[in-house]
Amino acid sequence: MCICHYNTIMLGKLFGSNARVKILKLFLIHPDKKFYIREISRDLKLQLNSTRRELENLEKFGLLMTIDAEDENKEKALDPIVSDELTKKKKTKRAKIEARASGQEKKYYQVNPGFILFEEIKSLILKAQILYEEDFIEKVQKTGKPKVMILSGFFVNDAEASVDLFLVGRFNKEKLIRLINDLEEEMGREINYTVMEVKEFKYRKDITDVFLYDILERRKIIVINELGLI
Repeated sequence: MCICHYNTIMLGKLFGSNARVKILKLFLIHPDKKFYIREISRDLKLQLNSTRRELENLEKFGLLMTIDAEDENKEKALDPIVSDELTKKKKTKRAKIEARASGQEKKYYQVNPGFILFEEIKSLILKAQILYEEDFIEKVQKTGKPKVMILSGFFVNDAEASVDLFLVGRFNKEKLIRLINDLEEEMGREINYTVMEVKEFKYRKDITDVFLYDILERRKIIVINELGLI
């Protein structure tokens, strides 16, 4: 069993079901977006009844909140900065069309950022996704020739660590920066990272470099290890 599949099963047990994990990821990665039930079911390839049940459970739990679609559309249509009556009518008509296009759904869902465990659950879900995403190592390898990849700091709940991601090897700088930027966007935070060439890494290791040994001796997850760190 691959570790990514194992992780999905473990998260499913922790949060109740694999469908719930998929829904949580969707909302936590896009905390500002609102989703209709059918939209979620379609995009995540889940059965409609299963989607509805999980959304209702998460709403009762307090992690999600619902917004009445008709009220929202009326608000948009009656925007106070719009004074022209004809424009108001056009907006109202467009809002009705959008509501019909969405499958006549009465409400949509959005994550509740005020939920007391919001940050903890978000952190757990997003870390798990990055740590065990089946193509994450492949993405790193496509940026160059990594010999060592260590996850530290944010990924292991070590706020005192100097880096979150440590890489040794040769990399295409532009590709690596794009990958890091994508990672930061998905995680919703800055990722502190350091890259060393193998020669520099071996030299620093030989002289017991303080910065390097701080990384090696702290809590960490070694994802790629071609230099015999253990």
